[in-house]
Amino acid sequence: MEKQILHIDVNNAFLSWTAVEMLKNGSKIDIRKIPCIIGGDETRRSGIVLAKSMQAKMCGVVTAETIYQAKRKCPNLQIFSGLEYRKYQAYSNQLYQLLLEYTDKIERFSIDECFLDMTEYLQKDTLLTKAREINKRVKEELGFTVNIGVAHNKFLAKMASDFAKPDKIHTLFQEEIPSKMWILPTSEMFMLGKKTVPKLYNMNIKTIGDLAKTKREILIKKFGKHGNLMWEYANGIDDAEVMSQPELPKSIGNSTTFPKDISTLEELEPILLALTEQVAYRLRKYDLLAKCVSIQLRTNQFENISHQGQLEIETASTKEIYQKAKVLLLERYQNGIPIRLLGVKVDNLTTKEERQLSFFTKTDDKQERLDKTIDQLKDKYGYDFVTRAGKMKVRDLVNKTGKKYDF
Repeated sequence: MEKQILHIDVNNAFLSWTAVEMLKNGSKIDIRKIPCIIGGDETRRSGIVLAKSMQAKMCGVVTAETIYQAKRKCPNLQIFSGLEYRKYQAYSNQLYQLLLEYTDKIERFSIDECFLDMTEYLQKDTLLTKAREINKRVKEELGFTVNIGVAHNKFLAKMASDFAKPDKIHTLFQEEIPSKMWILPTSEMFMLGKKTVPKLYNMNIKTIGDLAKTKREILIKKFGKHGNLMWEYANGIDDAEVMSQPELPKSIGNSTTFPKDISTLEELEPILLALTEQVAYRLRKYDLLAKCVSIQLRTNQFENISHQGQLEIETASTKEIYQKAKVLLLERYQNGIPIRLLGVKVDNLTTKEERQLSFFTKTDDKQERLDKTIDQLKDKYGYDFVTRAGKMKVRDLVNKTGKKYDF
């Protein structure tokens, strides 16, 4: 199966996060929109530029130069102190928690960069659709922007995210390599050091395309194993896995944007089940239980409709989560309203050890065994090997108004 990889890169992270924090604390100025820098102590000769706004960059200000030099280039430059590192880490963690709603295969490449392996979590969505959704949510919910690279391996996704900034989404698929990557100078290629570029230039290798067309043997003879890696990268070859380190999420969700609007409950139900099944599957992978279920609808007029409800007891059962999700859908959706997006999310998560079951609490052992068996088959043969029926018959569910539904 072809990999589906995203690379998320926060635009000008330290300045952006400082701006968001200042706005939260009542600042009337968004420092991202004025000529400014995040810098060290201006009174000391060692004070340097740590981060710069786009307006400062347009004046010629560069990172790591002295504040004195920066002010000569930009006389109206404003200087702000950075936040404590723990606050930057908190913003990084907020991004990570949002991304965990999409996949549990996340590699934190740095404080402001992540690789996401979306291969098993796309359903009917395209990778580009998910990238657009993540980009929009980060902006609206977290207050800063990201660049997203969309590709079939980590290297190409990283290269794509470094194209034009800020707040952009770029693809770099195999067929796009000649037109998008080969035209770039070798200095723009990820993992090429400053000492290597002049050596390549002396070999008349000036662009990534030149590097890709150079015989592999010549590069290996000159640079050893690194020469082989350079040749593979230049040709878009990268088999590296997304090295995720398990971290318990605070919520798990999944959503899909439809290729065409859906206007009936009958069409929404099987999609709701498919989304719920994946959410519950991931919940069980973490060995977690959920107490709260929520659904999200987006109309063709981009109106967002959300609704949430509490489960009687914490659970990871696909059946029980679907029961609640469908009740929520029935309470909020009216047939005939064109829907372009449907989402399911669970939160108020807890571990099994934390759940204190009373003597009278009943668990559905048969359902747990069924879920476990399906999970094992998916793990062995692939996620799509086993799918549930389009409708799950659950009788006499009663919503808070007392109305009964027969699923």
